[in-house]
Amino acid sequence: MTILPPDPDFTALRVNLARLRGARGWTFDELAGRSGLARRTLIDLEHGRTTGTVATWHALAHAFDMPIEHLLGALCDDHTPPGAQEA
Repeated sequence: MTILPPDPDFTALRVNLARLRGARGWTFDELAGRSGLARRTLIDLEHGRTTGTVATWHALAHAFDMPIEHLLGALCDDHTPPGAQEA
C-alpha cells in the first residue's frame, strides 16, 4: 500500500499572502512593483485562481523580505510537515 503525502493547504497559502500584503498596507499595484509580478497574477493568487510557480513565490518572498520557507510554510498548516518532530 502506497501512502501519499497530505494535500498542500493552498487556501492557507493565499490567506497568508493576503495577510502579509494587508499588514504592510500594500495595494496589489505596490506589491506588483516590489515583486516584479503582474498585478493580475497577485489577484489570481489571492483569489485562488492559480497556485503560482516556485519563481512566483520566490519573488514574493523577496518582496516581503522573508525566507521562502516562511512564506510557503502555510502549505503545511493543516498537517505536520515532513521531517517535523511531533511533540
